[in-house]
Amino acid sequence: MTAAIYNPASLKADEFINHDEILDTLIYAQAHKDDSALIDSLLEKARPKYNERGCTCAGLTHREASVLLACEDPAKIKRIYEVAEEIKLAFYGNRIVLFAPLYLSNYCINGCLYCPYHTKNKTIPRKKLTQEEIRAEVIALQDMGHKRLAIEAGEDPVNNPIEYILDSIKTIYSVHHKNGDIRRVNVNIAATTVENYRKLKEAGIGTYILFQETYNRKSYEELHPTGPKHDYAYHTEAMDRAMEGGIDDVGLGVLFGLEGYKYEFAGLLMHAEHLEAVHGVGPHTISVPRVKPADDINPEDFNNSIPDEVFTKIAACIRVAVPYTGMIISTRESEEVRAKMLQVGISQISGGSRTSVGGYTEEERPHDTEQFDVSDQRTLDEVVYWLMQQDHIPSFCTACYRAGRTGDRFMALCKSGQILNCCHPNALMTLTEYLEDYASPKTKELGYEMITRELMRIPRENVREIARENIEAMKNDNKRDFRF
Repeated sequence: MTAAIYNPASLKADEFINHDEILDTLIYAQAHKDDSALIDSLLEKARPKYNERGCTCAGLTHREASVLLACEDPAKIKRIYEVAEEIKLAFYGNRIVLFAPLYLSNYCINGCLYCPYHTKNKTIPRKKLTQEEIRAEVIALQDMGHKRLAIEAGEDPVNNPIEYILDSIKTIYSVHHKNGDIRRVNVNIAATTVENYRKLKEAGIGTYILFQETYNRKSYEELHPTGPKHDYAYHTEAMDRAMEGGIDDVGLGVLFGLEGYKYEFAGLLMHAEHLEAVHGVGPHTISVPRVKPADDINPEDFNNSIPDEVFTKIAACIRVAVPYTGMIISTRESEEVRAKMLQVGISQISGGSRTSVGGYTEEERPHDTEQFDVSDQRTLDEVVYWLMQQDHIPSFCTACYRAGRTGDRFMALCKSGQILNCCHPNALMTLTEYLEDYASPKTKELGYEMITRELMRIPRENVREIARENIEAMKNDNKRDFRF
């Protein structure tokens, strides 16, 4: 068998995620991890460059970023973190977008060794929400204040066919409760066909999210011994089929802890480079989950676990390498870890999450159908208050998606440096909605203090005044859903 040749523009998984190229990259990174001049030049290359039209960032290649990840000099690592924060603020400001996962079904025919939903697990109760149960879950999420959901389901063509997913999306969008609306539904389901991706696009989804789990083919096949997910190429090439099906925004991620983190890091960035090379736009989001305990899953069974310090460094290096992408961290991680990650580039977090099927309608968080343990168990209101205490604006904005600013159109907005004139006021207006409809008194008080202060940071006077008028209309006239 002829060895695959590395080609980022190829549509073959073994060519755009090339094993030999990753190994060569890791050798190169190890050889240059102490090259102070090279590291300085890479960080200078990565920093935002301002001009009359806005701001641009060059990003870094997978090989260049791997050098930063390999670096062990504390002073240089501190500088990596500083540049990562500078990039995040340049393109996303101090906004943090909030969302919640909604688990529809834990029926699954795959044998994934790291997930409690695997088909051989006979201890976990199997559950699938009816459309009425989905309505109840959505109302519960709306009563918390959520506007953006990520729906999750196991792979099972009998119990969770594409028709069930489509019906569920329709149900979610149809629920209007008091002042609540779910305005964006992101979808995290198994790799599927171009035809099915077209159906998801027609259903009005936001981002299609699919974690690679691991980019190492050998490890991947061992970790997925049975079921359709065993097919490495079909899974790895899913984003190309999704974009062929018309989905503009796709989200990447690996499950750190399954394979060596340096290998995964290089593979993840190669995947982002591939999307840019083939489709002209990189991933809308990159998620950074770690293996966590769940039902019959013990993280200690996997020998590639990473400490918090390394995890933070990975996130910072991703932000430096892929400056325009949204970065997501979930409630898998503790409050302490999430606080660190927010400083080095994270732009989206979940809040008040339940990882069980039907968990939001229960007063107490159920454990029997959880996909993983939730480390951060605070309510959404507590998370919102916490973010504002740290000078982050909690944002429930979905304006770009609904205005058609997706894919390369979103990236054009991001790269233009117009965040402060568009996303910033949208964040403040959606925060106002939350404060008026859902917030506790102390959160409401702190929130309006932040809004008063942050309005003054909007550069364009006319935008600032419109935002201020809209905020007053929400407070005094019960009007909702303003957006730029």
